[in-house]
Amino acid sequence: MNILITGGAGFIGSALISFLLDNTNHNIINLDKLTYAGNHTPLDKYLDDSRYSFEKVDICNKSALNLIFEKYLPDAVMHLAAESHVDRSIHGPEDFIQTNIIGTFNLLEIARSYWESLTPAKKLNFRFHHISTDEVFGDLPNSKDFFTEKTPYAPSSPYSASKASSDHLVRAWFRTYSLPIIITNCSNNYGPRQFPEKLIPLVITNAINGKSIPIYGDGSQIRDWLYVEDHAEALYLVLKNSNPGETYNIGGRNEKTNLYVVQTICNILERLYPEKPKGLSKYSDLICFVDDRSGHDVRYAIDCSKIEKDFGWAPLETFESGMLKTVKWYIDNFGNLSNKVKTEVLS
Repeated sequence: MNILITGGAGFIGSALISFLLDNTNHNIINLDKLTYAGNHTPLDKYLDDSRYSFEKVDICNKSALNLIFEKYLPDAVMHLAAESHVDRSIHGPEDFIQTNIIGTFNLLEIARSYWESLTPAKKLNFRFHHISTDEVFGDLPNSKDFFTEKTPYAPSSPYSASKASSDHLVRAWFRTYSLPIIITNCSNNYGPRQFPEKLIPLVITNAINGKSIPIYGDGSQIRDWLYVEDHAEALYLVLKNSNPGETYNIGGRNEKTNLYVVQTICNILERLYPEKPKGLSKYSDLICFVDDRSGHDVRYAIDCSKIEKDFGWAPLETFESGMLKTVKWYIDNFGNLSNKVKTEVLS
């Protein structure tokens, strides 16, 4: 099977491609614009693999997308290409509208035209898998509530609104044109190689550098944390087994406050990286609290019982084991990480 993956040089995309090339016989076409957060280095080891192809293409470029479909004849599309950082969306929403909405529209239209040209057998087996986020559901005010596949959309930020828009487009192309789509909505991903503007890698790199670790508000915001390799496996199970039109929520069942996450990282660093910057007594001394972000959701929590029941999936990593692996990776690779972080607050 030829699988076209958009955004394959991103954090989740590169983990997905690694999983597929290491565990399946499929041919993988990686389409990525290579923005500031794109990094092909984790995939360089596959450049000599005949099953792997890389194309530097922007999903907003319709003519280039057409050529990709004509060249590689995909049997499935896994669409991950997106602008995804909430803070950036607040300060500059236009890129999010262009990539997440217009880019998805372009991809849907080209995929639809291509799908309509296929033989009946290939048409039946084709899938358009759209990878989205739990942020489209908005806030959970009650600690006993969970996001399900039927939760109404109520996005809070320009980022989540643009992802919600793309989800609606994908569903409309199924309802109106019968394009065989699947949608998955995931919780917060973490793990090695994540670009250090997101919470966990930013805390680790700031701490090792002796920089302040700013936390929005009082740090009581709750997120469900999903180890990226567990997510990659779940995405493939959904692609391989789902019926057209299905939606699956993918979560880690690891609800933690932002403050707890930061304190956990500091405690791990105390054990694994005790050589602190001069004058620093303990890593937690770097924690400081800053004004809360506009429209900041208090809690996200995913009910992933549907994917557990349908496909027998469950995350392999606990929060503790996944966090330990993550911190170890950043310690081992700290000297190779460039200081690209321009934001001073946490998502």
